[in-house]
Amino acid sequence: MQLAFVLFKYFPFGGLQRNFLQIAEACRQRGHTIRVYTLSWQGDAPPDFEIAIAPVKAMANHKRYERLAAWMQDDLARRPVDRLVGFNKLPGLDVYYCADPCFEDKARTQRNPLYRLTPRYRHFAAFERAVFGKSGHATILMLSSAQQALFVKHYGTPASRFHQLPPGISPDRRAPPDAAAIRAAFRSEFGLGDDDLLLVQIGSGFKTKGLDRSLRALAGLPAALRRRVRLIAIGQDEPRPFERQIRALGLERHVSILKGRDDIPRFLLGADLLIHPAYNENTGNVLLEAVVAGLPVLTTAACGYAHYIEDADAGRVVPLPFEQSLLDRTLADMLADAAARRQWGRNGLDFADRADLYSRPQRAADIILGKLE
Repeated sequence: MQLAFVLFKYFPFGGLQRNFLQIAEACRQRGHTIRVYTLSWQGDAPPDFEIAIAPVKAMANHKRYERLAAWMQDDLARRPVDRLVGFNKLPGLDVYYCADPCFEDKARTQRNPLYRLTPRYRHFAAFERAVFGKSGHATILMLSSAQQALFVKHYGTPASRFHQLPPGISPDRRAPPDAAAIRAAFRSEFGLGDDDLLLVQIGSGFKTKGLDRSLRALAGLPAALRRRVRLIAIGQDEPRPFERQIRALGLERHVSILKGRDDIPRFLLGADLLIHPAYNENTGNVLLEAVVAGLPVLTTAACGYAHYIEDADAGRVVPLPFEQSLLDRTLADMLADAAARRQWGRNGLDFADRADLYSRPQRAADIILGKLE
């Protein structure tokens, strides 16, 4: 069968992009042909994927997305496919992978009412309605039951169109047998002593992921503890606003910001704590990547996968509504308690052995191909 996948942008270190590639590859391994529609592709492409880059331009993002959708539909009219799978919300999808939260709910609860008069709102509301509206037909692959309730609230989407997926953590995130040796080599490479404490924050989109909150929490640590702590933030994003915050807080010696990279498992094994105080996140794969590596986690209840941290007893979750002072205290407590961190790490490794945290690509491929095979 000929399958088409569409996502606005591909780059190697985005969570949505990794999920797309895993699912498309799972379909390809079953003998199906893959075409990808996108506005841009960074990095290597699988040699047997057809990458169709839309030759469209516009000043505003929403205009580029509209023109991508129109160009794609013209191309599909000339070169039909058996199924169109979207990783962003667009009209005409047969299957939608729901990695983004409900736009309409955010527009009504987190924005000024005047926002709903803007062209940007009209675009994203229309594209979301095309997927979730009662008259639509798209099969929806859900990652968060909480978000499903919001889509039903705003659109009355029939329950039969939703399919909940398990997590899809890559097996290479699991702690290997030589984890201790990898950790020792990593810490030597980064100049970390036995008494030093390394925080990592991993994920593109520093603003949404709450890097500003992490920096404030680091600055708020007791002086004796702060001297021992380093933070490495990794992701594809513009670092300059956060570099200004680092200077303002006097944290230049404590914080490094790195671009996205492909050796994340080394950081998970070499660190002492993952901090992820996101403002909002549909899932948060990195939380589970840390758990299966044996790395304790500090996150917020705004993440869809935060409940796994509680289920595994693999760290702490700051509740909503968010309070910076509570994050500050929790971070200090976790860093000061080495025995608790060791126990959270062991709990995470045990959870990794007994929970299904890995089968999302295969399950998504089952649903995408369900009417074809």
